[in-house]
Amino acid sequence: MRKTNDVMHRRRKEGQFAQVMHRLRKNKAAMLGLSIVLVLIVLAILSPWIMPYDYTKMDIKNKYATPSADHWFGCDELGRDIFSRLLYGSRASLSLGLLATLLSTAIGVVLGSVVGYFGGKVDTVIMRLLDIFQAIPGMLLSIAISAALGSGFGNTIIALSIGGVPMTVRLLRGSILTVRKQEYIEAAEKINCSKLRIITSHILPNAIAPLIVSVTMGIGNTILQAACLSYIGLGVQPPTPEWGAMLSAGKSVITRYPHLCIFPGLCIMVIVLSFNMLGDGLRDAMDPKLKN
Repeated sequence: MRKTNDVMHRRRKEGQFAQVMHRLRKNKAAMLGLSIVLVLIVLAILSPWIMPYDYTKMDIKNKYATPSADHWFGCDELGRDIFSRLLYGSRASLSLGLLATLLSTAIGVVLGSVVGYFGGKVDTVIMRLLDIFQAIPGMLLSIAISAALGSGFGNTIIALSIGGVPMTVRLLRGSILTVRKQEYIEAAEKINCSKLRIITSHILPNAIAPLIVSVTMGIGNTILQAACLSYIGLGVQPPTPEWGAMLSAGKSVITRYPHLCIFPGLCIMVIVLSFNMLGDGLRDAMDPKLKN
């Protein structure tokens, strides 16, 4: 009987997933965003083999060279090819966005599950502590943590992830409080299911949908915050190229050589917009009101 119920539950979940994917495929903006994201991820992975020049190679003769057939996006203040640096720099920008968002989500899921399921004093203590963190603007908190820990890839991930934890906890907590009242949760408790099994097998799968949308849109926001940290010198440091750092390097000569800022800025805009379009599409696809 238990195996039969597990099979029926799995088939129901597969049917729901198919419905979500069907609605998502019908959303042209979401599919465009997904396509751009996938293309950029593939380019980031293959960048060491497809970039036309070594991103560290300097050529003073091409200092501040404007876009041409040889250098599609021009060259920077050291004669380095901007297109190659943007291509390789996508690794750092995408990795920061993905890893920081996944880390904050993992912490948020653990805390949100605890406060949502157990409630009481645990809920009060954890939520009041998160209120303190949330009282500080996210960007300001990231700057303060990054300044305290120092610059670098790992420290930047920590600085970006901490600011996203309170929102994740609140979102998941609210969703779990709704699911917590359902009859199948009471039934699982009556047959002495362990609390860990109830949370992981019954509560989280039915409360995770809003979080998936939030995570997708949060990746774009995290990439933007990472670029801001690099722009002010607290993110990824040279010689590793990163889009925000490239923007910062070109700001002093933007009036004479605007291409140094235009192309990194466009890359940041495109990736953030793509994740936002994908997140909007997922939100519409997962909205229960849209079900027939």
